[in-house]
Amino acid sequence: MKAYKDVLDLASILGLKGFKENIDALIQEAEAQKISYLSFLQKILLSEVSDRAKKRLHRNFTGARLPVEKQFKTYKFERVEGITQKDIANLVDCSWLDRHENILLFGPPGIGKTHIAIALGMNCLAKGYTVCFERVTNLMRLLKMAGIQKSAEFRLNRIMKANLIIIDEIGYTPIDRKEANMFFNLVSEVYEKSSIIITSNKSFENWAEMLGDQVMTTALLDRLLHHAKIFNMNGDSYRLPKKIKKEESSQK
Repeated sequence: MKAYKDVLDLASILGLKGFKENIDALIQEAEAQKISYLSFLQKILLSEVSDRAKKRLHRNFTGARLPVEKQFKTYKFERVEGITQKDIANLVDCSWLDRHENILLFGPPGIGKTHIAIALGMNCLAKGYTVCFERVTNLMRLLKMAGIQKSAEFRLNRIMKANLIIIDEIGYTPIDRKEANMFFNLVSEVYEKSSIIITSNKSFENWAEMLGDQVMTTALLDRLLHHAKIFNMNGDSYRLPKKIKKEESSQK
């Protein structure tokens, strides 16, 4: 049918990929229900909007580069002090993201700081926000390579434009003076434009020693803390009991 082919060609010109993929089902439904031209047009547009939303969500999840998927429902709040289910309930609407507020998660290894950070990231993605996750070691590599490696520059540009930047494991590995300055510049650049989630095993008092510059650290913390929700978490490690149990099982 010429009309059918013309419709497909016009859809291609207009970039209506969702409509092209669903055209047969839409036509069959319209014929079966004998709907009006206006209702048919409405279904076409709704189909296109839905398709674009699904593809955008998929792109955002892929671009976030979350290492794993984590949900709040699998987090054992009863094992940890310093953060509660009520705290999380106050964050799931993402209004803090609209206000460009930061979330800082402090505590010893193994208590689920990264779990909470990823779950918050997934919640924001599901609501249509853009998210980028990087461990601090890889973030430093990107900052160093951005001027000489296209892929690093592309990734860093995406990070700078994200609604939410998750920086994981600050304090677990040494940071030299040059890296500290680059990190400060990044935080300054996105200050009051994006939200940042940071996980760290180092309290504020130890950041000057970690970054090697008291003045720069003060300026950095001033930007991070200006609009921030801080959670000082404490409790037993999740991973250690699992490791002990695994070793005990292997010895039997």
